[in-house]
Amino acid sequence: MDDHEKERLLDQFRRHLDGINPVPHGPGAGDDANPDADLVGVFVELAALRNEVRGESRQVKDALVQFRSVFGAMESNQTRLEQELRRHQTEAREREQALLRPLLLELLELRDRLVAGLEQPAPASGWINRFRRHRTDEAQGWRDGLAIMLRRLDRILSERRVAPIEVTGRPFNPRLSRAVGTRRDPARAPGAVVEEIRAGFLWEEELLRVAEVIVNADSSSGETAS
Repeated sequence: MDDHEKERLLDQFRRHLDGINPVPHGPGAGDDANPDADLVGVFVELAALRNEVRGESRQVKDALVQFRSVFGAMESNQTRLEQELRRHQTEAREREQALLRPLLLELLELRDRLVAGLEQPAPASGWINRFRRHRTDEAQGWRDGLAIMLRRLDRILSERRVAPIEVTGRPFNPRLSRAVGTRRDPARAPGAVVEEIRAGFLWEEELLRVAEVIVNADSSSGETAS
């Protein structure tokens, strides 16, 4: 091959090289050169983000399960505490009633004696009392003292939520009263209470002592008045 032929081939090779696009370099050069490579990168990043979200979701779910367990335990404990509190309150009230009931019944017996003393008639006035005026004054002072004691006792019973039962003039109630006799009173309905022999009392809306009463008999029944 002569020099002229070599020169011609080299010239063709140079033109061939000049026709080839140079490989781009630097930032952004890969976007125009290979778009598929960018799409793969996006998919990779999305896959990584999805895995991260799944991991975070599992952690949140586990935390919620733990919180539900803790809240359930707290609610159960609160329910048990409330039940225990109610039970202790009930037991305390029952103990208080067991201790106070005998004392309250004794106070009611004392009240009966005071009422009976006040219901005693005053001594009749006569010529002898004019010479014993000081004794009459003593008797009146004694009755005044009984009345003061009765008022104080009623105040103590009221503070303990002990209240008398109203029965006179009302229909006989066997749950609250005990009939100790009968009487015919045309002015009252049959079966109504005409007289209270011994007062009955409620304690905190519960029966403490029944009343002893006389009940109006039915005039058509032929019963003998007691």
